[in-house]
Amino acid sequence: MLTVDDLNPAILNVQYAVRGELAIKAEEFREALKDPNASSLLPFSKVVSSNIGNPQQKGLDQPPITFVRQVAALTEYPELISTAKDAFPADVIERAQELLAEIGSIGAYSHSQGVSFIRKSVARFIEERDGYPSNPNHIFLTAGASFGVTLLIQMLIKPVTPNNPSPSGILIPIPQYPLYTATLAQFSGTPLPYYLDEPKGWSTSPAEVKAALAEAKKKGVTPKALVIINPGNPTGALLDEKTQEELVKLCEEHNLVLLADEVYQSNLHRAQEAPFTSFKKIVRRMNSPVGLVSYHSTSKGVTGECGRRGGYFECTNFPDEIIALIYKMVSVVLCPPLSGQIGVDTMVRPPKPGSPSYDLWKKETDATHAALASRTQTMAKRLNALPGVSCVESPGALYLFPSLYLPEKVIEEAKKQGKKADELYAMDLLKATGICVVPGSGFGQREGEAHYRLTCLCPGVEEYISALENFHLSFMKKYE
Repeated sequence: MLTVDDLNPAILNVQYAVRGELAIKAEEFREALKDPNASSLLPFSKVVSSNIGNPQQKGLDQPPITFVRQVAALTEYPELISTAKDAFPADVIERAQELLAEIGSIGAYSHSQGVSFIRKSVARFIEERDGYPSNPNHIFLTAGASFGVTLLIQMLIKPVTPNNPSPSGILIPIPQYPLYTATLAQFSGTPLPYYLDEPKGWSTSPAEVKAALAEAKKKGVTPKALVIINPGNPTGALLDEKTQEELVKLCEEHNLVLLADEVYQSNLHRAQEAPFTSFKKIVRRMNSPVGLVSYHSTSKGVTGECGRRGGYFECTNFPDEIIALIYKMVSVVLCPPLSGQIGVDTMVRPPKPGSPSYDLWKKETDATHAALASRTQTMAKRLNALPGVSCVESPGALYLFPSLYLPEKVIEEAKKQGKKADELYAMDLLKATGICVVPGSGFGQREGEAHYRLTCLCPGVEEYISALENFHLSFMKKYE
């Protein structure tokens, strides 16, 4: 019989807190609520999935963008173009016909790098955003941004051998999205943490990156890449251009590939005072030779189409032989999902002003931006009013990452249960209110600190935050 000892030992080190113990317990409660006998024993009537940036999931219910769904419908079932023509705007029909002419049936494989026509659309989007050329042959469409992240990390990590005795490391921000540590564990890479500065709004400090590089050298680890998440996850922090330039110079100095996770670039709550600038723009403006991989996704922004698994990455300053090797690797999985590729096209080519779909598209996207900004502001304000809580009001992304200052009795009780203090807090929160969050220990934090991440996607903010407030006050009183 197959046992754990028969498996690759690297997978035993993989941890992914966003869908970990709390998410599993939340699903148990969700099932229990369907049973009248079991639900009567729970102190809440619904589970609130505040643990994951999944905008359209049941309970969060971010409305899909009509233009995206209409194009998807016609490409999925082209017969609608003739049988229900009056149900769709002219520009939707035109887009669907344009895509179908390039793709054929979405039930067939596409080019392994993604449909050439859609990659050219992505290149135009990047050029218009940054003001610099983009090569569609250096763009890879993917099943969400996470596939591209995993692929590049896999390619950068060199196994330890007698001829290569130094382990490969990747610099990652702390707190970080746990995809990075999970992927490094999977491929036996070494995480090289650098800490973000919470008192300064979770800003990225080049000095911290330098310190992490020095620590790597001391431990005999070879740094291969620097991961930047901008806007940040879980913090929502946004980099300024001066910091970006300093980070690019560090990559030049230490021969690092820059992995720029920019999937939240459309999630800006104060866009005028805190705009997004891509690393592609910075690298080109500096005329830097740094190898850059930039990621984007249809799962975030206002599109929120997580289940379609659409995304892309662009390689900048990569030689043709490396591009050829990346192509070989993506060919192994044949191609990214066609529905996801079509989603990417609608993201990078939204309706133009004056087109039949534009007014509705503008109304829907503006409403989502406004809702996220309002919820972020309201939640941060209410959290900051609680004793023992400090919360940075993030200018971007979908999350808040409040800091908890918990009584010593909480820490002692957590140790008895074999948990971290924020894990105990989060589990008690779930059991009392049905609100599922992710403990800060799942993202990484300094020794002795406690945080949790919650999304700003939840509707009914007043009810949601009131339940959280009541729990927190009761929890603190219990352990005072």
